[in-house]
Amino acid sequence: MKGTPVAVAAVRDVGPETVAIELETPEDFDPLPGQFVLLRAVPGADDQRDDHDEDAVVARHYTLSSASADETFELTVGVDPEGDLSPWLADLEPGATVHVEGPFGEITYERDRDIVAVAGGPGVGPAVSIAEAAHDAGHDAVVVYRDDAPAHVDRLDSLEEEGQIVVLVDEDDDERLREAVEDHLEDGQLYAFGFHDFVTFVAETIDEAGGDSDEALIENFG
Repeated sequence: MKGTPVAVAAVRDVGPETVAIELETPEDFDPLPGQFVLLRAVPGADDQRDDHDEDAVVARHYTLSSASADETFELTVGVDPEGDLSPWLADLEPGATVHVEGPFGEITYERDRDIVAVAGGPGVGPAVSIAEAAHDAGHDAVVVYRDDAPAHVDRLDSLEEEGQIVVLVDEDDDERLREAVEDHLEDGQLYAFGFHDFVTFVAETIDEAGGDSDEALIENFG
């Protein structure tokens, strides 16, 4: 199977139908917050290290949701009960193996400035990782997160307790999302993570508020 075999260190629930998969960091793997990997596996196979027919391999991109990857790194996975990979990932035990390629992506954070991370749905993973990295580096962070069933609430609460700003927005509240983006437009380098309609709305809001969406770092999940 293509990619580097890595061991699962832990799997834990982090929200409704959402798990965080902690993987042991392979040699020479040095990602920046905001980057993603391609995860490959054959769901149901007893040994992921065997040579498998590529037709049996399922591959998905996941953005890192940990602020660092010193010994382990984390991927946040939304679990679709009818999905062909995510339910299997959610049931993995420590010591299991998956394969990863990467890191990939030009949307990165160098720990060098204040940030505003705007997330929709699964975009919370990279948003919270960038916010934690900023805070750890002595910078200010704002997280604007739109979801009716938020994940990583404990980490968001910790950021708030440390003096960072977290704004939770209901799924159907476009006006609140618009206000939150406008309120924090000048508070740091702006990132946006989410599906097409969400990041398009954020980009339009930036421009309508007098900013420049071309200067925002936007990751469209499709």
